[in-house]
Amino acid sequence: MFNKQIQDAAEVLVKQYTKSKKTIVTAESCTGGLLSGAITSVSGASKVLEAGIVTYSNEAKTDLLGVDPLVIKEHGAVSEDTAAYMAVGALEYTDADVSLAVTGIAGPEGGSADKPVGTVWFAVGKVNGEEIDVHTGKYLFEGDRNDIRMAAVETALIMLKDILDQD
Repeated sequence: MFNKQIQDAAEVLVKQYTKSKKTIVTAESCTGGLLSGAITSVSGASKVLEAGIVTYSNEAKTDLLGVDPLVIKEHGAVSEDTAAYMAVGALEYTDADVSLAVTGIAGPEGGSADKPVGTVWFAVGKVNGEEIDVHTGKYLFEGDRNDIRMAAVETALIMLKDILDQD
């Protein structure tokens, strides 16, 4: 199902997180569970993936991850603030050490001049004592819906690896 780059990145990720004894939670919107699916395609993923939370609707983002409805109203579901709330909410909902949130516009519809199809926001959350550190990033991917979703998964896997490398 996943291309070689994604499969290889997922395998490296599972090995690194297993070695470090760290756990992951995903909070996914536009990828619809593909990120957690890529991770669980690797044998041994149960040691590192605590949960995968798919919050496709705005209501689910609010109800399950604690995204402030005013943030969605003011900035949109596809925004830096929403992604950051998703990452923090996923960590607060679980006992994971690291979260990766992804929200975007995979198309072919739904884009605008400010947020064209292919716009994807990511947020990585990391437990740091009593605090949660959050790093965000915005990408603009090209291609059809599947291309955009797969590019988001690959980018998320790399981001999860990079945050662990910073230790």
